[in-house]
Amino acid sequence: MTTPNFELSFVSRPARSATPKALVLLLHGVGGDENNLRDMAAVIDPDALVVMPRGPITLGAGQYAWFRVNFTSAGPVIEASEAEQSRQTALRFVEQLQVAHGIASQRTVIAGFSQGGIVSASVALSAPQQFAGFGLLSGRILPELEPHLADKARLSKLRAFIGHGEYDSKLPVAWAQRSDQWLSELGVAHVTRLYPIDHGISAAMQSDFLDWLHALVTVA
Repeated sequence: MTTPNFELSFVSRPARSATPKALVLLLHGVGGDENNLRDMAAVIDPDALVVMPRGPITLGAGQYAWFRVNFTSAGPVIEASEAEQSRQTALRFVEQLQVAHGIASQRTVIAGFSQGGIVSASVALSAPQQFAGFGLLSGRILPELEPHLADKARLSKLRAFIGHGEYDSKLPVAWAQRSDQWLSELGVAHVTRLYPIDHGISAAMQSDFLDWLHALVTVA
């Protein structure tokens, strides 16, 4: 769907009732599109509205991103201005969806794969009042986010899920360990799970994330 009422183009899996009990956003990785996480969306609680937006940067035919990144021997190097623009755009998009569907922030969860997880963490950690929690699936928390972090008091009610491959060749597992440590320092309650996979989402990772998500939106 593309409409001037929303900041981003997206596809959605509607809730089974006219009044969704929760809003779940799933963000694709670099080079992907809004259809990448449809299989995951299909098995999320049918009472939730699931929205899958398209990254605002076009890399090629059917390839989109939230910001450009180069993978170097020293690690990933991002276009920081694009990452910041996507953070702001994604936050406005979430607010638009919440208003349009009458869904409260405490029943809103944002998650994503790889770069989509990066943006999810950036949005939630800078504006925790808009979310119950976020999921970081084979992603990382950008060091560049630090100036935009909310204070610990505002972060205290946020919840997070970190899932990462032990053999991730794109974003080594050290990034998950850094995210885990950083969230502990910030006082964000979270779950960290590692899996014997490369860069991706395994069946086990998806299952663990969905269990975490269901518990969060059920009690929120």
